[in-house]
Amino acid sequence: MIRSRKAGIEDIPLIRNLAERSFLPTYKEILSADQLNWMFDWMYSVDSLQQQIEDGHVFFIAYEGDLPCGYVSVERQGDALFHLQKIYVLPDFQGKHVGQYLVQLVFDYVKSLCPGECSTVELNVNRNNKAKSFYEHMGFSVARSGDFPIGNGYYMNDYIMAIKLS
Repeated sequence: MIRSRKAGIEDIPLIRNLAERSFLPTYKEILSADQLNWMFDWMYSVDSLQQQIEDGHVFFIAYEGDLPCGYVSVERQGDALFHLQKIYVLPDFQGKHVGQYLVQLVFDYVKSLCPGECSTVELNVNRNNKAKSFYEHMGFSVARSGDFPIGNGYYMNDYIMAIKLS
């Protein structure tokens, strides 16, 4: 049975551990090792994660039994606009509905903050990431695309996908 809990600052070591075990395998075929390492340090350093949480990113950690198996973070960006910033599932748990559980968790969280309102959830996905079809299965569609500079001469070459929740 999959369950989850909201994460806090004290969970940064766990989030980093899960990220190392899921983020790196996700992108090893898409990005260069240098870019992958730079992006990992940029997004998952202790200072970066602490700043994200302080800035309002809400992290949830998924568990299969007692084993942490994935995480998601969402950030409110407007009255009715939210950005699903991160969603990763450990490779051994992929295909076991953990990703669906985490996306639905974000939908439920957003609806709890905006009851009875129509809200939009957006996410970025690398244009070469096979997860795009998963997001489409969950109801997202491509709203736009872009090449976003992230520093150190690197870009995120992404689709921005969106879904309206009512």
